[in-house]
Amino acid sequence: MANAMTGGCQCGRVRYRVEASDAEAYLCHCRMCQRATGGFAASFVHVPAEAVTWEREPDWYASSPIARRPFCSACGTPLGFRFNDGTGIDLTFGSFDDPSGFVPKTHAGAESLHEAWIDTSTLPRQRTEETESVVSRWHAAGREVPE
Repeated sequence: MANAMTGGCQCGRVRYRVEASDAEAYLCHCRMCQRATGGFAASFVHVPAEAVTWEREPDWYASSPIARRPFCSACGTPLGFRFNDGTGIDLTFGSFDDPSGFVPKTHAGAESLHEAWIDTSTLPRQRTEETESVVSRWHAAGREVPE
């Protein structure tokens, strides 16, 4: 994986550049992360705080007395997590432009882990461009299905 990586929110208002050579990916299953992301877990990439350069500073939400979370107030994209006294920041996996090089190394917040959502390898798979209900809506909007 290349050291310099980029990412940002869905609408493009908040963008970042990060030197990710010391990055470590993980899943957090704690209830706070589940609520903050709306998922069964939050997928994070931990990097040193000084490795991140924000092209436009995100908004920050004090999600607890010990941490805050960067996000875009325009589109709502959650961008990460940072302890108030921490030297690192955890960026959301999905906010990277190309997160494909990251592999999770651990599960955090395992007390709230939903086991049925971990191994989904036997579930049927359907690509977006094969889902007629989605394709027809994109075409009705005059667009092709995005990647």
